Amino acid sequence: MLVLASASPRRRELLTQAGYAFEVRPAHIPEDPIEGEDPIAYVTRLAREKAQAVFAELAASGGDGLAVLGADTTVTLDGHILGKPEDAADAARMLRMLAGRTHRVITGVALVTAEAVEVAAEVTAVRFLTMSDAEIGSYIATGEPMDKAGAYAIQGRAARWIPRVEGCYFNVVGLPIALVTALLEARGDCLKMFDGR
Repeated sequence: MLVLASASPRRRELLTQAGYAFEVRPAHIPEDPIEGEDPIAYVTRLAREKAQAVFAELAASGGDGLAVLGADTTVTLDGHILGKPEDAADAARMLRMLAGRTHRVITGVALVTAEAVEVAAEVTAVRFLTMSDAEIGSYIATGEPMDKAGAYAIQGRAARWIPRVEGCYFNVVGLPIALVTALLEARGDCLKMFDGR
């Protein structure tokens, strides 16, 4: 049984789109970075902690065949981790930082089973066009940036300012499906998790 340790509707949609059968069991852990923590270390640590927390809950009633997938995504620019904005002013600050520049989106993924803990990360470069303060204000008013790392959704209205993506597009949405598939296939029973509908 595959379990997604995330409440993200985007991750749920991507796993469904890829054809996986799974259950959703969100993990509730603190998501604050440790001072001086590298962005890749940060997202892989959170992905692992989320998956391990949910695995521990579910394995108490038997963990045979259980695989828990954890994921965490962040945006980085100039060494700064840009998580979800705290409020509209914070979203505007982030968008002003990203405007006219190329940043990195990093997703850490972890697959926890009774046998092993596998952790990996995907990095994608995203180019933003310049944005006026009026455009930033109008975008924030839609509410779309408020629960997104880096204060934007590439699959939403922010697409108009993104001319170039280098790497996995699905990583920017929130889950690098090819990387997840590689982790599942390495377990050897990936087909059992595939939804044959």
